[in-house]
Amino acid sequence: MVIEEPMTIAQWIDRVAGRLAAAELHYGHGTDNARDEAAWLVLHAADLPLDGNFTDWGRAVNDSAAVEIRRLVTARCDSGKPLAYLTGRAHFAGLEFDVTPAVLVPRSPLAELILDGFRPWLEPGRVKRVLDMCTGSGCIAIAVAHYLPRAQVDAVDISPQALEVAAGNVQKHHLSDRVRLIESDLFCAVPKHPYDLIVANPPYVPAASLRGLPREYRAEPGLGLASGEDGLDAALSIMVDAPRFLGEDGILICEVGESDERLASVLPRIPFLWLEFEHGGSGVFIMSRQELESAGPDIAGLIGERENVA
Repeated sequence: MVIEEPMTIAQWIDRVAGRLAAAELHYGHGTDNARDEAAWLVLHAADLPLDGNFTDWGRAVNDSAAVEIRRLVTARCDSGKPLAYLTGRAHFAGLEFDVTPAVLVPRSPLAELILDGFRPWLEPGRVKRVLDMCTGSGCIAIAVAHYLPRAQVDAVDISPQALEVAAGNVQKHHLSDRVRLIESDLFCAVPKHPYDLIVANPPYVPAASLRGLPREYRAEPGLGLASGEDGLDAALSIMVDAPRFLGEDGILICEVGESDERLASVLPRIPFLWLEFEHGGSGVFIMSRQELESAGPDIAGLIGERENVA
């Protein structure tokens, strides 16, 4: 009788990558290709590090891990759900977070800014109070608190279910003393502290576009994706209200993703500063309190026009 040797990590990654590629899945929730996603899946199932430092690709995979690999591959291919929902975990800015279908899978280019301490726009040691608007899983708020240890962070979301996930992540990272969760429809229930920084990653997908998204995105909560007919409702509301919550030298950093050109086109007189990222990503602008105040009449006028359209 021939006894088959257990497959190695590398062999499993090759096999899983082939399965994922054949299933014609969409990537964009932590990886951008089948092979990287296969590595994530296999290492997770084998309970091995996902921090990029693992190198023992010839290690044999035991039977229980092999069973879990097969389960995850089948679920990923059949359901089309993001792998993070199937494992219950995602990574952002070098930190691990628990995720459920109640929150978007963390993937913002804002991670790069957080890791850089928001330089050169802010002096990290002088940032005392931060507001994270539309916090979801809490990944941005928690990462900010982790890398800016002097900052108090308020994390806002309209969804009680999302805030429940965020609360678990705050506890996971032992930051209950510095990260406060607030249930609010944008600024409605936010205390008027003079924030040094407001970070916003609001929904920015046109409502009609949701149906055409890959099924991986349609598995995410629509509340965290869609924002009016052109995807700009939340961003415009944040821009018009942010100055009342910013300190004198405070800044707003807001991500609008692929809606960047639409935002710039509806506000042609506003000189948006769009940030560039070394590791990919776009659609993030930065504005000071003074710039937002100057732009306020244009933004308020546009909001008024939109509200009066039947």
